[in-house]
Amino acid sequence: MESDSVAGLPIGSIGLALGRRPGLWGAALRAAFSMAPKGWWRRSPFLPLPDPQWLRFRMATAYGGSGRVDANSPFEPADLITWLEWRKEWQT
Repeated sequence: MESDSVAGLPIGSIGLALGRRPGLWGAALRAAFSMAPKGWWRRSPFLPLPDPQWLRFRMATAYGGSGRVDANSPFEPADLITWLEWRKEWQT
């Protein structure tokens, strides 16, 4: 797993994949803020990240297993890009 992770998410890889697709930046921001718990700005790391328990549940329903995002997780940033493209298409 990358050293630049937050809540187990490989932020560097996600940022790189998303950085190549400026058309998805708005969809990514809307998604981040829609999943962020209330008062996210009061808690470190001061980012609109989803609740870790909710994230584990979503990862378990998407990939099976424990739902933990770690070195053995099947999560790929490309999956997030695909989901953001779908989300953007359905929001318009």
